[in-house]
Amino acid sequence: MTSLTLNRPTLMPSLRSGRKFRNAARMRKMGVGETLKIMWKVLFSKPDDAEPRYEISVRALTSAELIAAPDNTVYRLGHSTVLLKLNNQFWLTDPVFSERASPVQWAGPSRFHQPPIGIEELPPIKGVILSHNHYDHLDQAAVLKLAAKTEHFIAPLGVGDTLVKWGVPAEKVRQLDWWQSTVVGGLALTATPAQHFSGRTPFDGNETLWSSWVIDTGSYRIFFSGDSGYFKGFKEIGDQFGPFDLTLMETGAYDPMWPDVHMQPEETMLAHLDLRGKVLMPIHNGTFDLAMHSWHDPFERITALAAEHEQVLATPAIGEPLSVAAPAAAQPWWRDHE
Repeated sequence: MTSLTLNRPTLMPSLRSGRKFRNAARMRKMGVGETLKIMWKVLFSKPDDAEPRYEISVRALTSAELIAAPDNTVYRLGHSTVLLKLNNQFWLTDPVFSERASPVQWAGPSRFHQPPIGIEELPPIKGVILSHNHYDHLDQAAVLKLAAKTEHFIAPLGVGDTLVKWGVPAEKVRQLDWWQSTVVGGLALTATPAQHFSGRTPFDGNETLWSSWVIDTGSYRIFFSGDSGYFKGFKEIGDQFGPFDLTLMETGAYDPMWPDVHMQPEETMLAHLDLRGKVLMPIHNGTFDLAMHSWHDPFERITALAAEHEQVLATPAIGEPLSVAAPAAAQPWWRDHE
């Protein structure tokens, strides 16, 4: 692994207790009663509009179109999967292409829409950037399909080991601790803190790290939040790397019952401001039913907050291009069938 550690005394690497990673802030532990209450609400108290009642419009993409697209263009493919064309090379964040965000494909949250392009049709990928190992962010089937056409997989500590166990060639994998950087294809990639957790089974909780990412092309800086609760780390990242031309910010799957690990939209806006972001693009929404809120609630709330705080919001439809240099005005595509 080739990586650089930022030599600044205020920046703390990830923390461990034995084999487990942990957050800097103490996390509230749920008791058995709270856990059962959440399970009951998820199973029997979902709002009627937790899933869309109509087919979500998806703009289909082709390999030829992507190759011909201007540099510094990004595309939302769904949930937290974003395709970025930077320095005329293609990058993917948290690629999830499977029908369900689940350990099995016969049960679990299913997609509201199909990806605008299949893995087979994607052009060669310079790098895949991974935030953590939850099923709605680390899709084993997608990773194995991407392995043949991807040069590099950039991951937090431990997640890279998982990729190698699955069969991804070790020489393609780089894994970083918080505040470590690596340079690939002219991009400087820095793993930065997030407040979250990890685990793919009941027995491997927090044995791999979770992170956000700073993506620096030399001309533009992009922040990818991964999953996180709101915490002071956003201000530290903004102080070290801001301002950001574009922030790809988790805005979805939130609930008052799990405030430490996902942000309410109001907190997403605070994090964007802490980062000194110029344009906010909300992600982690519109593809899977992972919480108790209506499927369109994240879009409506972050739209109102952007207006209140006079911030530029980018809400491209699935598959629609967005220029980092000149982002188009936000479009309320989720209201198409009202």
